[in-house]
Amino acid sequence: MSIFKDFFISLYTQLVKMNDSPQCIALGFGVGVFLGILPGTGPIAALALAFIFRLNKAAALLGSVLTNTWLSIVTFVVALKIGAALTGVHWEDIEQQAHGLMDHFSWKDLWGASFASILKPLLIGYAVVGVLCGTAAYLAVLLVLRKRGSRRG
Repeated sequence: MSIFKDFFISLYTQLVKMNDSPQCIALGFGVGVFLGILPGTGPIAALALAFIFRLNKAAALLGSVLTNTWLSIVTFVVALKIGAALTGVHWEDIEQQAHGLMDHFSWKDLWGASFASILKPLLIGYAVVGVLCGTAAYLAVLLVLRKRGSRRG
């Protein structure tokens, strides 16, 4: 339990010591979390978007690194079910197609229609999960930073 406590204290300290507005830090962190969850993106994409939109780059990088890969694995089933529901297919059908693709793998099938029918709902689902988690992270960080700022003043 001490490891988790130390981790969150370290995270809090890193975010609080950033020299930027609470809004900019929170938005950078939220964008980082979103890009960390979305497969195929991560720290480099978070830094690029933070640079383009003038967000806090350190917060974007931190959010992305904290969620990159491991949270994508945890949210796989949720993303699959959400994406299937939004595209109008049954998630069990997508799961069966994915198992069939893995059991009888060929490069031809990988780029064929069967792969696209798996990838589309999954990416849509990950986008929705990423937006939800990124928004929650943004709100949480903004709340913490504003509370801390009101205590100082």
